[in-house]
Amino acid sequence: MTFVVNENCVNCKHTDCVSVCPVDCFYEGPNMLVINPDECIDCGICVPECPEEAIQPEDEADPYWLEMNAKLSYEPGWEMIDEQKDPMPGWEEASGTTGREIKYYEIKE
Repeated sequence: MTFVVNENCVNCKHTDCVSVCPVDCFYEGPNMLVINPDECIDCGICVPECPEEAIQPEDEADPYWLEMNAKLSYEPGWEMIDEQKDPMPGWEEASGTTGREIKYYEIKE
């Protein structure tokens, strides 16, 4: 079982999780992070670090987000991140809101 970043990260992009990841499986995109499921060792140490509760086990995750994490972690421009940074400007406005997901990322076949 891997862990998945869900819509709660969109437009927030806190990076508390990346500083504790022992295998550096987080990737950063324009306005969210994702976990590469091929690199995640399922330790779960990142889960309590996320202030947005945006990380969950794959068996609890929406299949859309499982697919997005797998796809986007290999997309050009999505780079591995292993050091904590400041969250996105304006993250306070997005924090706790819903409906952030599909507006921002659609899987292209």
